[in-house]
Amino acid sequence: MRMFNQIFKLTASLFLLVFSATAHSQEVEVNTMDPYVMVETVANNTFDRFHHDFAIIETNPDHLKVIVSDELMPYIDTKYASYKVMGTYLRKTTKEQRERFVEAFKGYLISTYAQAFTEYTDQKVSFARAADFSKEKMVSVDVQIIDAGRPPIKLQFRVRRLKDDSWKAFDLVAEGVSLLASKSSEISNLIRQKGIDAVIAELDERTKVSIHRGSADKKA
Repeated sequence: MRMFNQIFKLTASLFLLVFSATAHSQEVEVNTMDPYVMVETVANNTFDRFHHDFAIIETNPDHLKVIVSDELMPYIDTKYASYKVMGTYLRKTTKEQRERFVEAFKGYLISTYAQAFTEYTDQKVSFARAADFSKEKMVSVDVQIIDAGRPPIKLQFRVRRLKDDSWKAFDLVAEGVSLLASKSSEISNLIRQKGIDAVIAELDERTKVSIHRGSADKKA
């Protein structure tokens, strides 16, 4: 699972660099009926919270998990992503196992994104113009991370329409590589080797790991 975690941490870092680099002065209500507006607003609100709670984070880095849980996760379709990650093994699990896996994967996402948040620097972010999504069930929100002296990093946030016409994100494509596809391949292999219960337990253990600020311990 080490390679799986390294790939995920790198991609999660890019994900949170987008959210962290679009800060503004106050929290704004999130319009989940527009996928493009939603992504930018969640980005702003997440990092505004980071600024507001920075003193707490300095003494308790695990508070980043609270910020991610409060500001980011309500707009991530964790159930849909979890089921996609399980792949063909989804039908081989019980309802109870599926529920536990969704919670374990959600906790793992929170922990991983929180750790990635410590790697924020001063990158600039460019969002592509919104397109007509009135007849779409899924859209991609194109983003570029611009870092001086380096080629732009191209990202796509994959967002899906729910039954009530609201939208939630479910995948991140970094330089053409889908996070969800990478996770599905890795976790499917782990389930095959160890079984679903062992994978749930492993994800739960990863969730418990404390956040370390390390060299990224700097004021934003």
